[in-house]
Amino acid sequence: MLRVAEQYAVTDTGRQRRANEDSLLARSPLFVVADGMGGAQAGEVASRIAIESFQPGLKDGSEAESGLAELARAANSRIHELSHSNAEQAGMGTTLTAVYVGEDEVAIAHVGDSRAYCLRDGTLLRLTDDHSLVDELMRQGRLTPEEAVEHPQRSVITRALGPEGTVEVDTRSYRARAGDVYLLCSDGLTTMLAEEDILELLLANPRLRDAGEALIAAANEAGGRDNITVVLLRLEDVHAATAVASEHDGGENTAGGPATGDQATGEHSTIVGMPAVAAPVSPRAPRRPAGKPPADATTRARRRRRIRRAGVAASVIAVLGVLGSGAYLAMQSVYFIGTNGRGLVTIFRGVPFSLPGNVPLYSRAYVSGVGASTVTPDRRRTLLDHSLRSESSAASLVRSLELGQLE
Repeated sequence: MLRVAEQYAVTDTGRQRRANEDSLLARSPLFVVADGMGGAQAGEVASRIAIESFQPGLKDGSEAESGLAELARAANSRIHELSHSNAEQAGMGTTLTAVYVGEDEVAIAHVGDSRAYCLRDGTLLRLTDDHSLVDELMRQGRLTPEEAVEHPQRSVITRALGPEGTVEVDTRSYRARAGDVYLLCSDGLTTMLAEEDILELLLANPRLRDAGEALIAAANEAGGRDNITVVLLRLEDVHAATAVASEHDGGENTAGGPATGDQATGEHSTIVGMPAVAAPVSPRAPRRPAGKPPADATTRARRRRRIRRAGVAASVIAVLGVLGSGAYLAMQSVYFIGTNGRGLVTIFRGVPFSLPGNVPLYSRAYVSGVGASTVTPDRRRTLLDHSLRSESSAASLVRSLELGQLE
């Protein structure tokens, strides 16, 4: 049985766009990338609707591929209806690439030219086909890959959510393995970097956060002509991970010696202390002073004290664990606005503090294309004050800032 062991998701406006029309969802076991089209007031709306449609997740008991396709078609209907009721959003649409991690398979739903890849055994496997004009021509043998790179209509897509009342959704499932790394991305990455470059960066950065940052930086260095979205996830085997955790937890007993037998399995309580073996008493041994308890009674009393102390310690650890889990979940539900290392206005998830050793209690959720230096001092004081906000509140403020709607 597989599960997501590590994940990282980031979207960046790029160097040549003012607004970010990409949207993403990274909520294990469901991951989605959507790349909107139709302008800042339409494309971003379309991609956001697509993501909102997937937020409830799959219905209980639904088959993964059909469930993903159903959500994609629901998003298509919502976008299509809105584009026909609002003149400013007429013709809007969005690509969609969604991945659902099951017990032993990964299911994919796909429309457009965003992509999904799998890194396995040092090889990058492309899991989706672009619904674009140049890819259609390549599949027909009328265009070579080299010609496609420079084709003047390489950005024209032939299928998206929204433009039509109905849409054909590509779905497929792949047998997954522990150790697989899956990459979902918008074409802002793949039009800037060749697949060989993407593979090289993934192999050079085993930690997914480092890999995601490296991919974004490389796409921007190559020109950053479009918004860039990267979602990365690594799979592990649940049983293997549990076995490793059990071995780690039971590796030593409380007396300081190596654990043996059932102690190492985690199925039984750790032995706190063993009764001492009594040595033969010499006839010349000094008599025990009156009132002093026998040696075996003293040993039993010490053992009882050790057991009580161990019980108290275990209770304290359990309480701290519950409190820590609650604090972690709470931190994952709050956001604040600040700036990243490049001085761009950024939404962070968590709280604006770090643990000793410079371990941050936050992660980057979204990077805008607006530099903090371009924001007025008054706005900077109220917007970038690290106040804790809801996800929707932070996103609304940054979106308004990108659209120039904030004073």
